[in-house]
Amino acid sequence: MSAIITEKFRQHNSKQFEESFSETAGNAYYLFVGKSAPFTSGTTSGSDGSPPIPSDSPADTEYYAWDSMLGAKKITSSDIAFTIPRRNWVNGTTYDMYEHNISSSNATTSGASNLYNSSFYFVTSDYKVYKVLDNNGGTAYSGAEPSSTSSAPFALGGYVLKYMYTISASNVAKYVTSEFVPVVTDSTVSAAAVDGAIESLTITGGSGYTNGTYYAAVYGDGTSAGTASGAIIRITVSSNQIQSFGLTAGTDTTVHAKGANYTFGTVNLGTGFTFSDAGLTSASNMSGSGGAVNVVISPKNGHGFFPCEELGGHFVMTSTSLTGDEGDDITAANDFRQVGLVVDPTNFGTSTIASATTIRQTYVVKMSSNSGNFEVDEKISQATSGAIGKVVEWDSTLKLLYYQQERFGDFGTNSTTGDHSLFTGTTTVTGATSGATGSPSSTTESVTLANGTALSLSSGYANPELEPDSGLILYLENRKPVQRDTDQTEDIKLIIEF
Repeated sequence: MSAIITEKFRQHNSKQFEESFSETAGNAYYLFVGKSAPFTSGTTSGSDGSPPIPSDSPADTEYYAWDSMLGAKKITSSDIAFTIPRRNWVNGTTYDMYEHNISSSNATTSGASNLYNSSFYFVTSDYKVYKVLDNNGGTAYSGAEPSSTSSAPFALGGYVLKYMYTISASNVAKYVTSEFVPVVTDSTVSAAAVDGAIESLTITGGSGYTNGTYYAAVYGDGTSAGTASGAIIRITVSSNQIQSFGLTAGTDTTVHAKGANYTFGTVNLGTGFTFSDAGLTSASNMSGSGGAVNVVISPKNGHGFFPCEELGGHFVMTSTSLTGDEGDDITAANDFRQVGLVVDPTNFGTSTIASATTIRQTYVVKMSSNSGNFEVDEKISQATSGAIGKVVEWDSTLKLLYYQQERFGDFGTNSTTGDHSLFTGTTTVTGATSGATGSPSSTTESVTLANGTALSLSSGYANPELEPDSGLILYLENRKPVQRDTDQTEDIKLIIEF
């Protein structure tokens, strides 16, 4: 059995995903960052210089990511955009061209058997996006960088181009990367689009044709197809060959009238089907053989009506900024190595879906007294409970120790027995590297943090704000360490492909 997942299916799913951010009963999506402790071959595998590739397994996506999660920030509908792969304009480059019937038997110039995997559009240095309607027989673009915003196709660099839209400065800042650009609709271009119009052709020159100018109707299912009121092609024959498609009448074979509502069309070059006038009243035989004029059917509703569908915008980008420590919820005292997307996580100890803008996901213990200062990433232990953990942050002013317990030996479990125990009670906590010690408080209290956030402690301890292993982790990415600071901002962009 032969089957495909169509571009329409990808578009449908990406649209459903995008809509779920703003629906009344929509989902709650969070960007999370995690893994302050280094990658090691003995735990997660890989290293900080060569991060491991996450596996699509319950271990990674249901458990491990939660163990090392530092914090999360809610993603809103204003933080997402449809995007397309970035294909830059570079003079001298050979681009593919739009055709409605690209397949394995009709590949693009570059050999792509799928239109959306080809370079049939490009982005200029001033962030204008153009679709290639004709690539001059598969030759390199040679000319100035395009800048026209005309709704009509135009010729430049030997190509026929269609302006699609310009990426705004704000969208450049938020969504443009080295690999992707946002896709939007230009209302002027969209309004000028004509459903089923014939705007480009592919030509086989043939031989032995009588030089001159000829007109032929486009037959098919368009409005008034096959008549002078439908689409008409102006055919130029010189050197006894049908000339290539272009926009210059008398030099190129051109679209004289583009018609409307075609989903298929043919041009008959036989006797009685070509004429010397655009009214198709005076028959004129071209003679010759081997030539063909094939019409290229525009996408549904016409070129430029909905660029997201036309250019294959089945990629959704989330763009989230982490500023400082995000109101005390996402530490700026340590680095992170993992980012991800989780949907509908619940508040700790409940089944209520989280709604807070920012969320702390570390454990905290307040010391009633201490000796020395704990160091980030060092192992900590508590003799009586047998608990093992890793330091995320030490607030020496408020005597707050933020920590995690990953499920690896000396990270959150006993390396000898494999036991996992929670830190509890007032028994001394000791830092393995710094030698620092601290006596946990037994007080239930509210502590005001540096940015005014109230941290509630129960008998000296605070749990994470999200229930571990809740919700669904939809995206997971390991990166080289990103060091944070209170006076810097990290712009984190995730690409979700459907």
